[in-house]
Amino acid sequence: MNKVILIGRLARDPEMRTTAGGTNVTRFTVAVTRTYQDQNGERTADFINCVAWRRQAENIAKYCTKGTQVAIEGRIQTGSYDTQDGTKRYTTDIICDNVTFLGSKNSTEASSVTKPDMDSPLPSSDITEDPFKDFGEEIALSDDDLPF
Repeated sequence: MNKVILIGRLARDPEMRTTAGGTNVTRFTVAVTRTYQDQNGERTADFINCVAWRRQAENIAKYCTKGTQVAIEGRIQTGSYDTQDGTKRYTTDIICDNVTFLGSKNSTEASSVTKPDMDSPLPSSDITEDPFKDFGEEIALSDDDLPF
């Protein structure tokens, strides 16, 4: 099984191109922070090359910029090519099956959640109307109806 799940931020703006056959392809790099700290107490990141195709490629190029946080589901694909001077280069890319936009670089500042004051009382929710009134008829179940 070849399955990859990443959450990180775009390290640079995505680059979309169109193949000779008319298919859109977008290449971008995601910076994924490592879970451990180095000797100086700092966290480092891995910069992972990603490739998206077709409509997903268009959406990434249109809505994402450097710093956008994304969640990626995909697979690892390796390859190689020969340079003009004859040396062989190896590549490793994540081929994106699904990319979820989690927010822009500035959205984390705007949507920060403040910690509630534990000394102040919690607000009460006064419900005057049944919130489930439009869900249809009530279904009555007995223990004999349950499969366990």
